[in-house]
Amino acid sequence: MQINGSIALVTGANRGIGQRFVEQLLAEGAQKVYAGARRPDLLDVSDSRVVPLHLDLLDETSVSQAAVAASDVTVLVNNAGITTGANLLTSPVQDIRTDLETHLFGTLGVIRAFAPVLEGNGEGVIVNVLSVLSWVATAAGSGSYSVAKAAEWNMTNGVRVELAGKGILVQGVHLGAADTDMMAGSDGPKIDPADVARASLAGVAAGAIEVLVDDPARFVKAALSGDPAQLYG
Repeated sequence: MQINGSIALVTGANRGIGQRFVEQLLAEGAQKVYAGARRPDLLDVSDSRVVPLHLDLLDETSVSQAAVAASDVTVLVNNAGITTGANLLTSPVQDIRTDLETHLFGTLGVIRAFAPVLEGNGEGVIVNVLSVLSWVATAAGSGSYSVAKAAEWNMTNGVRVELAGKGILVQGVHLGAADTDMMAGSDGPKIDPADVARASLAGVAAGAIEVLVDDPARFVKAALSGDPAQLYG
C-alpha cells in the first residue's frame, strides 16, 4: 500500500502524534487527509488537502456520521486516546471504564464503521497507535491505561484475523513515550512524535503488521518470551 495518492483519516489529529501523522501523510503525497477531532475548530487547516472532521470516539453518532462524510478513505489511523491516570485498586471504577471505553470500544467502533468503507474502496490500511504498556504494567499510576491498551492490542489482532483476505492491512504501532501533552508530566526519555508517524508509514509501505518504534518497545516485546521477573522482578 502506497501513501502517495491515498485518502486518509487520522483520529485525534489536533495535536501530538495525530498531528504528526497528518503532516507525514501529506509529506508522502496523500491526496486528502481527514483530520478527526472532538473540536475540529481547533485544527490547523492551512493545507487545502486537510479536511476537518468532527469525530468523538465516545459518540457513536459522530463516528457513523464521519464514516458517511469520509466514504473515500483508504487509510485509517486510530490515534485518539486519553488516560485517566487511574489505579486499578484505588481509583473510581468509572475512570477505568472510561479508559476501556475509549481505547477498546471507541477504537473498535471506528474500525467497525470504516471497515466496509476501506473494503469498498479496494485495498486499505488500518493503523492502531498502541503502546509498550500493551505488554507491561508499571507502578507509575497507569494501571488502567495499560489494561486498556492491552485490550486494544488484542482487539487489533482480532480485527486483523477477521479482515484477512479482504486486502486490508491492520498494523499495530508500539512505542514507549513520545513528547506529547499526554506525557507532559512524565519524566524520562521521550521520542519525537514525528518519529512514530514516519516509522508507521514506512511499515505500511513494507506491509508490516507490527511496528516497534523505539528501544523500550523492542526491549519489552523481546522480554515477553522470557521470565516475567525480567520485567517485574
